[in-house]
Parts: sequence; structure tokens; C-alpha cells
Amino acid sequence: MIQDPYLCISSDVKLGERVRLSRFINLYGCEIGDDTGIGAFVEIQKKARVGSRCKVSSHTFICEGVVIENEVFIGHGVTFINDTYPRATNGDGTVQSDADWSVQSTLVKRGASIGSGATILANVVIGERAIIGAGSVVTKDVPAKAIVAGNPATVLRYIEDSCDPMTEGVQLNVESIEGHAASSLPSEEKSLR
Repeated sequence: MIQDPYLCISSDVKLGERVRLSRFINLYGCEIGDDTGIGAFVEIQKKARVGSRCKVSSHTFICEGVVIENEVFIGHGVTFINDTYPRATNGDGTVQSDADWSVQSTLVKRGASIGSGATILANVVIGERAIIGAGSVVTKDVPAKAIVAGNPATVLRYIEDSCDPMTEGVQLNVESIEGHAASSLPSEEKSLR
């Protein structure tokens, strides 16, 4: 176990090989894969999983029920939610306990990127290589390779296979599903280099 007075890591945390941990973090009952970096002031709760070769930036909260696959980027101050209808008390005024609610899951698939300040609500799947814009509120599933932004987050366009940075020989062109974003740009702006 790591001995550092500025790290709060419980003995039930499963750390992969070459995990990089910043100071001032709180990890308990979670699993973190090989070669992943965790920024300062991050909390990862029990039964959450972060895959291999991920980057979790500072001030992020990953709650119970969240599964993050390999090669995912999480920006600064991203918050995950695991309860659709959070309440402090029951209908009769008694304080809720763990028995009064159930964890709702969230899945972030391989290669996705989540911009700083985004909020990801419960019961959401973020598709492979999708990009979530900074400050977005994700309320429903995000398709693979979609670029979404806003509150609520909506699909702006998709990443073409030929422009996917995770693909060999990348040419960064963007195709709009609405037919106007990429086609209305001057030709020199259609290729994002």
C-alpha cells in the first residue's frame, strides 16, 4: 500500500501497474487499470472502475456504479451522478439509508473524452470515442464517435473514421449529421489540423 500523508487510499483499492496518483485524492473500494493517471482532488468511490491508459483530471468525482473503459480522457471537474431522484429523507421525513435507494449505473466506453465541467447523469452510456463538450450536461446515451455539447447535451456531429485521432493516418475532417456545420464552413476550415 502507498504511504503518503496526502493520499487517502483505502486498503480495498485495486491499483494496476504504473498508475500515477497526484496528492489530495480519495479512493476507496474502486479499481484503476494499468498506466492510468489520477489528478489532484479526485474522489473515486467503491465499486467504480477506471480502465487502463486513462487520464482523470483534477477535481473530478466518480461515484459508485460508474465504469470507465480503457483510454478514456476525463477533464477537470467532471461529476458523475448515480441517483436519478436524490433525496435526503423518505416520504415520512426519516433520513434515507442505503436501503432506501439503489445505485444507477453509467458506462463510458473505450476512447471517449469528457470535457471539463461536464455532468454525467445516471443510466447513461457514452459510446466509444465520443466527445463530450466542456460544461455539458449528459442526460441520455451518447452514440459512438458523436460530438455532443450543451445542456442538455445534443449531438453536433460525428467523427469520421478517416479523421479519428485514434486511427492510423489521421486526417481531421468533421462530418455534420445536420448537414450544415461542416458543409457551411469555408473549405480551409473543414479540415481541422
